[in-house]
Amino acid sequence: MIPYSRQAIDDADIEAVVAVLQSDWLTTGPKVAEFEAAFATYAGATHAVAVNSGTAALHAVMHARGVGSDDEVIVPANTFVASANCVVYQGGTPVFADIDAETLVMDPRSVAEKITPRTKGIIAVDFAGLPCDYEALRALAEEHGLFLHADACHALGASYNGRPVGGLATTSSFSFHPVKPITTAEGGMITTDDETLASSMRIFRNHGLSSDFRQREKAQTWEYDMVDLGWNYRLSDFQCALGLSQLRKADEFFARRNAVADRYDEAFEDLEWLQTPARLSDRTHAFHLYACQLTEAAPFSQRDVFQTLRAKGIGVHVMYRPVYLHSYYQKNFEYAEGTCPVAEQAYRRILTLPVSPAMTEADVASVVDAVRTFPAAYSSLS
Repeated sequence: MIPYSRQAIDDADIEAVVAVLQSDWLTTGPKVAEFEAAFATYAGATHAVAVNSGTAALHAVMHARGVGSDDEVIVPANTFVASANCVVYQGGTPVFADIDAETLVMDPRSVAEKITPRTKGIIAVDFAGLPCDYEALRALAEEHGLFLHADACHALGASYNGRPVGGLATTSSFSFHPVKPITTAEGGMITTDDETLASSMRIFRNHGLSSDFRQREKAQTWEYDMVDLGWNYRLSDFQCALGLSQLRKADEFFARRNAVADRYDEAFEDLEWLQTPARLSDRTHAFHLYACQLTEAAPFSQRDVFQTLRAKGIGVHVMYRPVYLHSYYQKNFEYAEGTCPVAEQAYRRILTLPVSPAMTEADVASVVDAVRTFPAAYSSLS
């Protein structure tokens, strides 16, 4: 099976991890700050805060923003559940905005319609690696006094109007899961230019304590103070060492993902039954996912394509079911079908094809052949 995405690990990555395993610091050590500094520079931000997952990054931001039980935060319907769950963790209510049918990212017009007196912020999600329309979203946030957070977990390396993802909103979060643009196995990062927010999130990731073990060792003291209610969201030093090694290859990985996507675009340009991902002149795409859609002209279903390609060893996937249609949200909130009709329709049409820097040319050719020959294979079976 050619997976929809996977990590690309080389000897340099392994050597970086082993060096830390042989050192004195496995966690709360010097590699954490080193990774944070390098990542902040790459992402175009002043501060970066390392945590142990992209979900922890989202949670830390919602805590730092003071989201509570009286608050609503607007999120897109087509995203991984963590983008909405982070609001629920704080006792807040996620309000789902619809997406643009072509780009599949949050539609600012829908966001504007969802703003109420209880709205505290907006979480924009760069679905598949395509940045949202941050100019329009920033204008809405400023007009209504809302915070704007970028869930950029898919989008490391992408840019909007020449500015890198990581500096497009007041805070941005990233994931380092193995399928993401770079990996630390599990891990996450928040970037911001706001020193107060950065300090709050560093305290939050470490049980709400005013200092960590290394800081106390340096100061030769045992004393610490719990100044807030936090969580254990720390990222270890050997994971940060892996992240640093991966970050050095981030541009290479980005270029490879785009090369695969270019090959697909060219190969599928003449297929009337398949719509390739949107390309916009003001944005570069990170292609965490190659999210194409079945067109209305397709004489077969999404499930037909999914099952047939899977049988041929192609790790096609479907992302995402609108969050509010999941059982937990249906049980605990009052969201009806039809809340975000564009996202619901897209869920019935989306198919993501394998794309990763680990793919060989033979892998790409296999995907292209399987997709192009699918109609004939389907016809022969039906």
